[in-house]
Amino acid sequence: MQRAEERVQERPATGGPERPGAQPEETGTALELLVHGVGGTTPEKMLDDPRTVRISGDDTAAVFRRAEDVDAENRPDDRRGQPVPEAYVWCNLTSGNSARALWLLLLPFMVVNLAHWMRPGAQGHRRAVRLYGLLVRLIGLTLTVLLVAAACEVALDLAAWQCAGTHACAERHSWLGFLSPAASHHGWWSDPGRRLALAAVVPAALTCLLWYLSRRTWSAYESQQPISRKAEPEEDTDGTALGRPGFWYGRRLVARLRAAHTAAGLLTVAAALATTAARFDREPGGSTLLDTLGRFLVAAILATAVGVVWVVCRRGRSENFIDRRLDKHLVRRLPLGALALLVLSAVYAGWERPGWASAGRLPGDTTFGTITLVQGGLVIALAVVARVLHRTRPDPRAAMRGLGGPAVAMLACALGGVMSGGVSQRVSDWLDGTGTSIAGPPVLLTWQASAIPVLILVLLVLCGGLGRRAWLLRRAAMGTIELDYAGEPKDTARTRKIATTRAMATLTDRGPLLVAVVSTTTLLLGAGALVGAFTTDKAPAQAALPAHAFVHGAAQTAQALGSWLIGLGFILFVTWGRRAYKDASARRTIGILWDVGTFWPRAAHPFAPPCYAERAVPDLTWRMATWTRATGGRLVLSGHSQGSVLAAAAAWQLKPAVRKRVALLTYGSPLERLYGRWFPAHFGPAALGSLHRDVDCWRNLYRLTDPIGGPVGLPGDCGPAVDRGPLKDPLGYGRTALHPLPAPVLGHSDYQADPAFAEERERLLARLRPDLPTPRPEAGAPAQADSGRSSA
Repeated sequence: MQRAEERVQERPATGGPERPGAQPEETGTALELLVHGVGGTTPEKMLDDPRTVRISGDDTAAVFRRAEDVDAENRPDDRRGQPVPEAYVWCNLTSGNSARALWLLLLPFMVVNLAHWMRPGAQGHRRAVRLYGLLVRLIGLTLTVLLVAAACEVALDLAAWQCAGTHACAERHSWLGFLSPAASHHGWWSDPGRRLALAAVVPAALTCLLWYLSRRTWSAYESQQPISRKAEPEEDTDGTALGRPGFWYGRRLVARLRAAHTAAGLLTVAAALATTAARFDREPGGSTLLDTLGRFLVAAILATAVGVVWVVCRRGRSENFIDRRLDKHLVRRLPLGALALLVLSAVYAGWERPGWASAGRLPGDTTFGTITLVQGGLVIALAVVARVLHRTRPDPRAAMRGLGGPAVAMLACALGGVMSGGVSQRVSDWLDGTGTSIAGPPVLLTWQASAIPVLILVLLVLCGGLGRRAWLLRRAAMGTIELDYAGEPKDTARTRKIATTRAMATLTDRGPLLVAVVSTTTLLLGAGALVGAFTTDKAPAQAALPAHAFVHGAAQTAQALGSWLIGLGFILFVTWGRRAYKDASARRTIGILWDVGTFWPRAAHPFAPPCYAERAVPDLTWRMATWTRATGGRLVLSGHSQGSVLAAAAAWQLKPAVRKRVALLTYGSPLERLYGRWFPAHFGPAALGSLHRDVDCWRNLYRLTDPIGGPVGLPGDCGPAVDRGPLKDPLGYGRTALHPLPAPVLGHSDYQADPAFAEERERLLARLRPDLPTPRPEAGAPAQADSGRSSA
């Protein structure tokens, strides 16, 4: 057999074939499993060695080990008593190939999926918990209908109905000539119904694209098998649901929701075709036969839509067990039935109707108005349920007193509205250069665009207040910093820089205020836009003509500025997506965004970006379980930033007996500061407290200059207190013998540069060595130094 060192010389870094089953046979050997954070890194940096070997996994996510540790299997005497470091690299789960740039289209879906997991912690009230999940799933369904309706507005209304039906607009766009009655001399495709049937290919293709993306990621993420186990009697099931056997296996739910949302998208296109043709057939002089067929077709679409809603409402997640069954008939027949109705609607709309001509707009105001009204009602109902749940188990640290989920759901609806309005406005401006030949997008979308400047003004005022608060905090921190570095020569510029970093880091804790203001303002402005559009049936500038000159000027300015801003936002969105498709560095930036937003399984929307944790958590769980079973050893699970969240989730999935053999080392961790506040049902005080009790030991490092990581806040009633810190940052104020060059302000990065990191790492490893006793030491016990490595 070839030696490991020789194999590494053939492939010195990553990317080669893995070395399966590489693990020491020595009983009791300790393992140090490193998990990197947001943005990712390389195994060479994590293990501080240029030569690494992939021992398990694939090109998407894998476990790496140093080449010398792999080779040491043949020399067990050289390894005796030494911990084995391994690095788990998962960054390609979110920032891999260029196709993931398309995930930008799924931003509203990702946000509404987050709202599902922001449910307050509850004591009992299972019906209220199920109602909360049901309401979020219904909001997610309305977002799918909204996106497809926006595509119908662009393709069917603006292009096929308005522009192709207007001679002046069709002349400017020769590619529409065959659809124009005047340009094509009333050719076969110039009939309004046939134009609409042909244009329906665009929203239907968008729906199929969403289905394809969801289906593709579903087979790669949701189909990953977790460890099969049953909940044991001694497990604390009230702490968090993350420890349930089926939590990270949402294969069945996503498949069922994918079928329902795909059918909803196809039915939206079918309804746009069928109702437009049926409205003409119901007019005096219309065909009785076509009128009857249209009524039956619309009734069939409505009945199928009721079935879609029933599928979404029927059942949520199955977490208490691993549900491997699939509703094959439902998953296949529901989208196929909707597709059949779409084809029938296209044939029905394309039937020849003498005297039918396109004029004005399609009834988009009614469609978008109904969607907006339904979304507002669902968000308000969700807020009521969230408030009831929060009262059953009040958590003072919960964001917005338990209303974080409804607020984020409102933001998802607002994002969907902005994307819909931006696409419609830009396409309308492109088709109608003069602004006089076609009627343009629905009035409601113009009102919603006019509300954007008001929202920006509110944000500017709020940001000004936050900036003033940061300035006051910086001024107060300058005196504290001088005390932290007592005896050092004073440098005002240096002190100001450190104080500014600390003050800016505190702005993370003002996130709930920002979300609360934005969501409330969005709800009020959306209601105002809805009332204005339906009471006046005119754009804001036209509706304000009879008013005072100042009011009319303000309305005109808001409308023009809003149209420009929403168009600019759409252009930036497309530009960013195009750049991310071609540029790996830009794609990595998008991947960092998804690192935070796609930790949670797709419980509310199947078209959301996939949950990387459904691959990462089983990977870590399998590795830890197989290590302890094969070697009888213990391990330190070391996680930085988002890696600490994955580490905690993986520890919860272990059996209680295995969990007691694990020590946690977290640094720059958002477990309490972000996840504990925004997801109180899963990372609240009860959940983190149960994790502290179950693992062998847990230590957490943080800095006051870190805008993401923070203290966990757990006392030492079941072992040493979790938090050590805050760590000094920078390590040196001025030039010293230890730091001859100015020490940088590290903030969220390079925790391994602090001596405290090596001390805590060695302290945890010493507890796990087989030749040392394992009882928990008392808080404040002396630590041993070591030259540690980081997974940052």
